[in-house]
Amino acid sequence: MNIRLAALAMAGALCILASPLAANAQVSVNINVPGLVMAPPPPPRYEPLPPPRGGFVWVPGRWAWDGRAYAWRPGGWQPERAGYAYAPGRWIEDRGGWRWAEGDWRRREAYREARREREWNEDHGRRHDRDHWHERERDFCPPGQAKKGNC
Repeated sequence: MNIRLAALAMAGALCILASPLAANAQVSVNINVPGLVMAPPPPPRYEPLPPPRGGFVWVPGRWAWDGRAYAWRPGGWQPERAGYAYAPGRWIEDRGGWRWAEGDWRRREAYREARREREWNEDHGRRHDRDHWHERERDFCPPGQAKKGNC
């Protein structure tokens, strides 16, 4: 009886070993888009604003991607440009990742107009949820629209 059990166990083991093993195949496609970082940037660090410096504009520090990790780059001074305002750079969420939009100089009036329009759009979203939005809509003209004759 012991020989029978041993032979049966041996036959079972051979069957298990002889059966085809399930193949574990995994395909991974990683498409690197230039300038797109998959890891979100850390929150900005606090940098105390230095005292004003005549003829210069303070550009705040930022997180920069070095190919493997984020590294902090401290802020610095840039020479001021007459009639222009500096719009700081920022990280923008894009296509499932993050990309850096460099800061640039904008005409002072265009910068103010863009800021007013952005604030109006943010305010519009909050007002839209309120009950009396339509009453307020008649009395308010968004920035830049009166010049175009839309109000």
